[in-house]
Formats: sequence, C-alpha cells, structure tokens
Amino acid sequence: MSVQLNGSGYEHAQKLAREGHVVLDERDDWSEHQPTAAEENGFIREHGTEDYARWHLGIDRSHPEGTKERYKFPYGDFEDVHRCAVPAAESRAGQRKYEEIELAAAHLHGMLEAIRASA
Repeated sequence: MSVQLNGSGYEHAQKLAREGHVVLDERDDWSEHQPTAAEENGFIREHGTEDYARWHLGIDRSHPEGTKERYKFPYGDFEDVHRCAVPAAESRAGQRKYEEIELAAAHLHGMLEAIRASA
C-alpha cells in the first residue's frame, strides 16, 4: 500500500493538541478553514516540504519527496489542529481502508473531544 501513516505528522498533531494549539470548530467547517493552495505554496516556500509534511497524517509514497501530492490527510492550518479536519481525515481514511491513519485520526479526535469537554 502506498499511503501510510506519517509518524512525524501524527506526533506533531498530538504535541500541538497537548499544548492547546487547537481550534474546536464544528465538523463541517473544514471546507472553510483548510488552507488554500496559495497558502500551502506560501508555507512551503517559507518553511519547506519537511515542515509541510508534519501537517498531514498520511504519506503517499507513490509521489516523489518534495511534492505536495505526497502528503495526505491534513489536520490543521499551519498554526493549530482543527477539530473539523480530524473527523474528516478519520472518515476518509476509513473509506479507503488506511487503518493506521484512521486509528491515528480517531485518537486525535478523542484528544480534541476531551479538550472540548473540559473547556
């Protein structure tokens, strides 16, 4: 299988959540909150693809390193983890049978729900 869990992205997301870098928005907000292609390109120009990769739960090894297409299942806006992005990633990963990514997203989802419940 060419799409696998991006361990560094998953660890980065957990760290951000633990540190409170979260937006506890609603599930359907991701289409409005996700970075635009121009914002993604600007982030890559400024920070490189290695940092860009950390904002994704999946890596598609069928695409070459250093390309945007290689990174799948975004979970934030380059500043915060967005609650709305995580269940979207969880659902899409489940539909495509990417079990590791689905489980990672489910764990993040639980972390965010716990934060939301305590807010």
